[in-house]
Amino acid sequence: MKKLSFIALTLTLCCSVVTIYSCRKSKVEDTDQLLYDLAHQNTGFIWYKNFNSLLPKSSGSGHAQPFLKVRYNNIAATQLDSAGKVRINANFPQGSLIVKELHQDGGTLARYAILYKQTGNGYADARGWVWGYVNIDGSVVEPSVNRGAACVGCHSQTGSIDYMLMNKYFP
Repeated sequence: MKKLSFIALTLTLCCSVVTIYSCRKSKVEDTDQLLYDLAHQNTGFIWYKNFNSLLPKSSGSGHAQPFLKVRYNNIAATQLDSAGKVRINANFPQGSLIVKELHQDGGTLARYAILYKQTGNGYADARGWVWGYVNIDGSVVEPSVNRGAACVGCHSQTGSIDYMLMNKYFP
């Protein structure tokens, strides 16, 4: 009888662990999918410096792609000045979405680097940003659960404004 109780308890614990892991995994996948879906939209955005042409990758970029464009949703755009540059000392409000489009040679869109200000999200970093890094086919390069660990080092460098480096490298 004790052996049967032990087996039942072991099975219950295993099922609980699998259930918790599955829920966590699907929550991460849901967040990554949400970021991809938001980035994949291309209406209702303002381009950095009101200019949607490709920019060459900056010397401070850790991205492999040689070209980029950056766009801001209407909420994030409240932190841009009339020239379309990030305001000095800007602090992007809740709901801000910033999408860096990373392009290959020839201008082919390859990847999205995404920042979404959503403080209540379980994957938000200490500043409230949820980080996404996905290919254009939706496959995840860096999952949101990592809270931008691969990105924060570069985006925290001197001259960044709430993680934005566009003013520094594209004045």
